[in-house]
Amino acid sequence: MNKIVHYCKESYKELTEKVTWPSWTELQQSTMIVLVATLVITALIYLMDASAGSVLKFVYNQLFKA
Repeated sequence: MNKIVHYCKESYKELTEKVTWPSWTELQQSTMIVLVATLVITALIYLMDASAGSVLKFVYNQLFKA
């Protein structure tokens, strides 16, 4: 039990004294970077999916013409 109490005290001390928290401006900038990156990656995946779907539809129509 003593080890758990020691661990909790050390964790609290580290969070309050040793960790450097970002300022509000830095946090906003980081959030915007993450949002923009998420939108760009989402758009790229959508374009790849739509392209692959179009290619497969074309191939299937050519192979199975009735």
